[in-house]
Amino acid sequence: MADLTRLTAAEIAVKVASGELTAVEVTEAHLARIEAVDEKVHAFLHVDREGALAQARAVDEKRERGEELGPLAGVPLALKDIFTTQGIPTTVGSKILEGWLPPYDATVTKRLRDAGVVVLGKTNMDEFAMGSSTENSAFGPTGNPWDLTRIPGGSGGGSSASLASFQAPLAIGTDTGGSIRQPAAVTGTVGVKPTYGAVSRYGMVAFSSSLDQGGPCARTVLDAALLHEVIAGHDPMDSTSIDAPVPPVVEAARNGSVQGMRIGVVKEFAGEGYQAGVMQRFNESVELLRELGAEIVEISCPSFDKALAAYYLIAPSECSSNLARFDAMRYGLRAGDDGSRSAEEVTALTRAEGFGAEVKRRIMLGTYALSSGYYDAYYGSAQKVRTLITRDFEKAFEQVDVLISPTTPTTAFPIGERADDPMAMYLADLCTIPANLAGNAAMSLPCGLAPEDGLPVGLQIIAPAMADDRLYKVGAAVEAALTATWGHPLLEEAPSL
Repeated sequence: MADLTRLTAAEIAVKVASGELTAVEVTEAHLARIEAVDEKVHAFLHVDREGALAQARAVDEKRERGEELGPLAGVPLALKDIFTTQGIPTTVGSKILEGWLPPYDATVTKRLRDAGVVVLGKTNMDEFAMGSSTENSAFGPTGNPWDLTRIPGGSGGGSSASLASFQAPLAIGTDTGGSIRQPAAVTGTVGVKPTYGAVSRYGMVAFSSSLDQGGPCARTVLDAALLHEVIAGHDPMDSTSIDAPVPPVVEAARNGSVQGMRIGVVKEFAGEGYQAGVMQRFNESVELLRELGAEIVEISCPSFDKALAAYYLIAPSECSSNLARFDAMRYGLRAGDDGSRSAEEVTALTRAEGFGAEVKRRIMLGTYALSSGYYDAYYGSAQKVRTLITRDFEKAFEQVDVLISPTTPTTAFPIGERADDPMAMYLADLCTIPANLAGNAAMSLPCGLAPEDGLPVGLQIIAPAMADDRLYKVGAAVEAALTATWGHPLLEEAPSL
């Protein structure tokens, strides 16, 4: 049974559809793996054993009736605890929603269920998706399966760790400033931030509404593409949802090639602050792309240097507005309600007890940036920088098909190392934030291990909005070439738990 957890999602789907495996067998194997290793990793906040087995049985019964199965039917998945799941706890990694049972499914959750994907449970995350390490979870940190003393990235560290520890072949994350790609980079997995608006945000607890984007996490580029196709598409319940066909991502992943493509190397994503081993593996990837037939072009995007500052004004501003709904009156935690206090006092006590330090920090920053007399100087100026970054991307994509860079400046850092230094923590998203500000599509995939510490390094690919298929075309070509060079997938080098 343990061998089933090493299969890719595509392999599992084929075996379930043919009857070689049952969905129940596959689900039981992954539930057993969770029971065996998650006490060490802490990837999951809630495991829905009975619900998962019921979903698996439904897939098997459908096959027995001769009905057609979807391309991922019977494949287990770990769902980030930011998507609502009817009757299953959704906490967003926060005590303010501890034990909350949503009355409805998010659109992403519903599409997964409709496709026959088996949801194993909900994964750990930085509280309200605010963080780069999963250390800000109210329920404790998650460990990186490559080295449990190191972070698995954030905010979606639980999803990435579930993949790297073979507890699930697929996962869902969300990316506001890099929270799918950065965890993928440091765990040696694949993570994709689709074009903003390509995947519905309905039922996804909001952090920063103009930046948040759900997306697929997997161990291979093809698996990510298959999952992308399941969850993407227009949703009338989401006013920011794009009403356009989903790009042919699966076809691109099956036919990866960079022959004749123009690939831009972002000049600003290098230099001081970048780990030597990260740059070594990135430079090797650039040469590999050249050998595969791509033309490499150096591209300068000068406004990218201001992206971090702009992001940490826009995101906290939007979070201060979105989190105002957590007032102790409608749902979630209620503190100090002994009959002697006013509603305002109960709200203040609840927020003081329910929100963690990082969430409070961002709410205060955002409220200040939006306050009278400071709006134009801070939030307004940040939006102008956002426009400049978008224009830099537009100019770049007039010259090249995709842009590439390291996903993160360093490999996974030790748990606790940056806990008291928010600025050092924020720098983990240095390379990923520009794509969120512009709404472009982006992917991270493993490109090797850093020689200094033997930890994974991620290669980031950025494509224009609604050209998500280019990510998969380039990513599949790189993945195939690297796997052939190594003789096996990178994750096979991870220490066994």
